[in-house]
Order: sequence, then structure tokens, then C-alpha cells
Amino acid sequence: MHIPTFIEKKRDGHELGAEEIGEFIRGYTSGEVPDYQASAWAMAVFFKGMTAAETGALTKAMMHSGNVLRHPQGSPPKVDKHSTGGIGDKVSLVLAPLLACDDLWVPMISGRGLGITGGTLDKLESIPGFRVGLGEEETTAQLSRIGVAMIGQTAGLCPADKKLYALRDVTATVPSIPLIVASIMSKKLAESLDRLVLDVKFGSGAFMRTRADAEILSAALCSVGKECGVQTESLLTPMDEPLGHSAGNALEVWESVETLHGRGPRDLVELTLNLAEKVANVPRTQLARWLDDGTAWKKWVQMVEAQGGRATDTERILEIHRAPLEKDVCADRSGTLVKMDAESIGRACIALGGGRAKATDAIDFAVGVSGVAKTGTAVSAGECLLTIHARNESTLAEALALVTQAIAIK
Repeated sequence: MHIPTFIEKKRDGHELGAEEIGEFIRGYTSGEVPDYQASAWAMAVFFKGMTAAETGALTKAMMHSGNVLRHPQGSPPKVDKHSTGGIGDKVSLVLAPLLACDDLWVPMISGRGLGITGGTLDKLESIPGFRVGLGEEETTAQLSRIGVAMIGQTAGLCPADKKLYALRDVTATVPSIPLIVASIMSKKLAESLDRLVLDVKFGSGAFMRTRADAEILSAALCSVGKECGVQTESLLTPMDEPLGHSAGNALEVWESVETLHGRGPRDLVELTLNLAEKVANVPRTQLARWLDDGTAWKKWVQMVEAQGGRATDTERILEIHRAPLEKDVCADRSGTLVKMDAESIGRACIALGGGRAKATDAIDFAVGVSGVAKTGTAVSAGECLLTIHARNESTLAEALALVTQAIAIK
């Protein structure tokens, strides 16, 4: 296959065949197609898009670039959730153990931070000893024991997506609907699911800026899922302000633990329940009860211990990862908080070191923002609106400038 011709075909807006796409993905997975050619192709897709047939072919090629999970005959329904990414979005950490309380299996394959949005794997890896790299047999055994496993992509599962996911993050090709659909659905289809719920976000802190764009993405995701025999539903949710009161890896683990103890922020609890009831067997009232009475917390404990961590560490995660500098950002006047811009907060977290500017960057688990006030609340002059957690004065100053832009009071 002549890769420059393949890239040129998409650059000029022509439709690619399923066999061509499959051969390209096989070559990229094996290393025959280098990153620079894959980057050029991804940028061509970004500008020219893909048809539904091309998107479906890309999804299937990426799914079949490796193994798929095989579940025992007669095992419980397999369910999962995926969010298209947001600031402070730690729903997966709460939802996965909650659904496992419902005699369901939750084989959740998650990703790392992408663009300005945080990644579930990065949050989980802030827990000392927590292993996200379970093998397929180990994953199945854990599902049989406790009903939930939160893992990354192993070498055998969707290796094409693992490579392309990292490439997109550093080549400005994240907000492409065909690439988003193929990335999400290839991983989810590789889990051999029965039910899937999608949290498709829109707003300043999301890849889809408008509700109309989110509707297009939602329809594309659901179409691929249903075509492959998975009961697929979606919710459109706004991401103009951070979800909950924190953004940053260890900070979000702590807030998730609080939620599993029945003390979670209202918006986080509501969204978790909204998504859970789409794929659960039991009604919403029972799901809410499991969050409040400690049942979901016990499942979290089982999962953390099974994957090499200690549940007690998740309760003291802010002691384990404590940034040396903290800076309160206070209201400069009294009034109503009308803006807490999610994009600016996300960029501040990246500036602090809580995300990646390039694929090889290390993550600082301790940094981020906490105590984020919610829009619509009345504030007084001098009242703390959020706290920045920084590693040094330089990153603190950069984050402070971004956070100041994020806030508006009227």
C-alpha cells in the first residue's frame, strides 16, 4: 500500500474503502506506517471528515487490531459507560463500583488525559500500587470475583487505538468526530458489552463546543454501537464549569471517595445516577441507596485491593499527594458567580503539570484546583472561590492568570 496516496485521497476529500482503512491500521499498529504519516492522515480526517461507512470501518479495524475480551457463557450482563471528556469529570470512579453492586459485570477500559481533559487512568494511578495493566485472563477472573475491573489498554486490546490516542493528543487532532467515535467505540466493542451508556459533553470544557455538535457525535456513537449489537444510549451534558468541586488527579480521587461515602457534590451524584440508571437492572432509588449506605464504597474497596492498591490510601490521598504551594482565589466583589469557565480551569491544570503537553510528559498527581464554587451562587467580596495546588511559583503564576480569566461575578 502506498501511504502517501492514501493520505492524499483523504486530503482531497475522497471516500476511503474499508480494505484500505484496514490495511492502513494494520500497518500503523505494526510500525510499518510511521507516526508522521499517521499524523498527516489524522489531520486530513480532521479537515475532511469521514462518512458513516468510513467511520464504521475504522472502528472495526481498530477493534480487530488486537484481541477482544471473551466472557464465560452465562455470565451477568456486561455494561460500561464512556464520557467524551470534561474538567473534573470523575464519574467513572464512582459509577463503576456502583454498577457492580447490581449483579452486573463492568469491564471498564479507560484512557489517559486527552487535550485539556483529565484521564481516568491517570487518576487511578495516583493511588499507590494501583495496577491498570491487567491482562485479559486476570481481568476476567476479577470480574468473576467482584464484578468490576478498571483497566488500561493492554498490548493485546485495541493496540491501534492506544497508539492513535496518544498521537491525537499531541497533534491537535482531538476534536474530530470520526476519530473520537472510532477511539471510543473500538475500546468499548473490544469489551464485548451488552449495554453501553455515553456521556456526550458540550461546552467550553468539552471537545464538542455546542449542543448541536454533541448531538451529531452522540448519533454517530450510538449508530456504531447498535450496528455492532450493543444496547447503546447517550446523555448530552453541559461542561461549561467543572464537575464537582475539584479538578486534578489526586484531588478527584478524594472527591470520588467522598461521593462513595455518601458525601458527594450534588452535580456529580446526579450525573452518576442519570448515567447508571440507563444500564442498571435496579431503579434509580436503589442506586442512590447504594451510594448512601456504603455498599458502593465496599465495592470500591474490593476493586482497589484487587488491583494492588489500598483503600485506606484513597481516603488519605491528599496526604500522600500534597502540593507544596496552595493559593486561595477570592471574589473581588460581592454578587452572583456567573462564570467558572471549564476550559480555563482545564488549561490551568495542564499548566500546573496535571496533564500532558506531549505524550512522554509525566503527570503530577498532587496539583490542580479544589473547592471550586458553583455558578449561580451568591458570593461576598473576599470569599474563597477555589484553591490552586501548585508545585512551584512559576506554574502557580501561570495557573493563577488562567483561573482569574475563568471567573466572572455580577
